[in-house]
Amino acid sequence: MVMGRIFSGLVVSFCCSVPQAQPIDSSASKVSATFRQLGVPVQGAFKHIKGDVDFDPKRPAQAKASLEIDVAGFDLGDKEYNAEVAKKEWFDAKSHPKASFILGSVTPVNATQYKASGSLSIKGKTANLQFPVDIKMDSGKSVFEGKVAVNRLFFNIGEGEWKDTSLVADEVLIQFRLVGVTPSLGVKK
Repeated sequence: MVMGRIFSGLVVSFCCSVPQAQPIDSSASKVSATFRQLGVPVQGAFKHIKGDVDFDPKRPAQAKASLEIDVAGFDLGDKEYNAEVAKKEWFDAKSHPKASFILGSVTPVNATQYKASGSLSIKGKTANLQFPVDIKMDSGKSVFEGKVAVNRLFFNIGEGEWKDTSLVADEVLIQFRLVGVTPSLGVKK
């Protein structure tokens, strides 16, 4: 009986100490995209994002993360522009309502900087990306920040007349700040 309790306690302790993916704090997290239209930078933010992160700086190779973005929530600050980019020529939010990112690997560069790679899927197409990411603590929460450039035409964003890169540049800079819900993601100051 006593051995059974000790064994059960060890099993529960082991299961609870294994890192678990933690949801991101959607209200504190931010994903934005900046592009150039007629040479002028334009920035919009995705209002609806969710995801999970499992990161331990002692085992960065075992890091896991996934992010899902509601493309209809892309906000350029104007209702008409928002409705336009949700159309088929742009994000095609009706047929492809979500964009997603799945982390492939994380390699340390120094104490807070890492090189990440993963796959970004938008509008039914997937691209493999590599980019730097800073991981730190802020107000007791784990924070993952970085940016990566993508080509919108690869994802068929801006079809028809909007393929003209003299109107809207092909390169789009995606910036992110993902904040963990709890401080138990394993990142230490």
